[in-house]
Amino acid sequence: MGRFGCVHSTAPRQARRIAGMGETIFAEMSALAARTGAVNLGQGFPDTDGPQALLAAAAEAVHHGPNQYAPGAGLPALRQAIARHQQRHYGLDVDPDTQVAVTTGCTEAIAGALLGLVDPGDEVVVLEPYYDSYTAMIDFAGGLRRPVTLRAPDFRLDPAELEAAVSERTKLILLNTPHNPTGRVLDDTELAAVARVAREHDLIVVTDEVYEHLTFARPHVPIATLPGMAGRTLTLSSAGKSWSVTGWKVGWATGPAALVGAVMSAKQWLTYTSGAPLQAAVAAVLDSSAEATCFPQHLRTTLEQRRDELVAGLRGAGLTTYAPEGTYFALTDVADLGWASGQDFCRALPERAGVVAVPAEVFYDAPDAPGGGRHLVRWAFCKQPEVIAEALERLRRSDLGA
Repeated sequence: MGRFGCVHSTAPRQARRIAGMGETIFAEMSALAARTGAVNLGQGFPDTDGPQALLAAAAEAVHHGPNQYAPGAGLPALRQAIARHQQRHYGLDVDPDTQVAVTTGCTEAIAGALLGLVDPGDEVVVLEPYYDSYTAMIDFAGGLRRPVTLRAPDFRLDPAELEAAVSERTKLILLNTPHNPTGRVLDDTELAAVARVAREHDLIVVTDEVYEHLTFARPHVPIATLPGMAGRTLTLSSAGKSWSVTGWKVGWATGPAALVGAVMSAKQWLTYTSGAPLQAAVAAVLDSSAEATCFPQHLRTTLEQRRDELVAGLRGAGLTTYAPEGTYFALTDVADLGWASGQDFCRALPERAGVVAVPAEVFYDAPDAPGGGRHLVRWAFCKQPEVIAEALERLRRSDLGA
């Protein structure tokens, strides 16, 4: 009995903001892989750790410090190394004291950016298909998403559709290039269109560039380098993808002090800070040893070979497959196999073939719309060659039709 004789329910009472969200598709499909013993080409993490120099730097830091709280904005050494990274690779000059913030992975950088910049009712233009944390955090902030769809087979950004998505309530454009899950690397024409719209409508651009060093067809160009964009662009990235330490969750945000300050205003109530010895190790790798600094280049070459193997194998198994220009991922279309949706295909695949992939339709607002992703499936190729080969052999031996 509660106060005044009332009977209290023991049922959990979730906040409305998370009602219906459930677990991420990545957790669901990875659990399915573990339960069935399937080869997991779903969740995008490598099965090989990063360079020994980086791992040794982390071990050294664990044994000798720092092991206590890092400053909320990150260790000064790491902020300085990130600033040098931006200047060295892209010619972007950022002040490590006011224009760099270290985050718990890029996922927290996304959360901090959206919570710190978006008010209830603000509209956020986002490329579709989108990484699922984008929509969750736009919802948490009370924003309204306005998707611009990248359509198969080339997944190009249509400037007219981008312009049409903007209204007087639009606050920012949430960009992602190299793009997950399509593997598209936006070219100069597409980036110029985004920059023009941002300037003409006085919009902020928040850009997720975690795959910045993992491109195959052409180099990544940060939108902050375009004319008039450095002062309105918040750039997000991390060490996890380019140095194969996704579990470390060391990310960062760079850009104008006001935008980085907005991230920090939200971040201080999330993790505040994290992973001091890992921050120290990433600082060392961004600045020093040949093995560590060359690792992204080696990884890119390796991933390109594995991409080619996976794409050829998927096509050989009868799947319409789109070759990505960057990232870890390739998309296939399973409509020709008779499946009603990618989710139906992915949920049947572990029992049918002993392989797990991720349905891309969950990354769309309207997957049944023209060019939508109802039948698209995402496969990860950041795996050892024998793992990819085993998955492809299982697919070749299986009946993949509905």
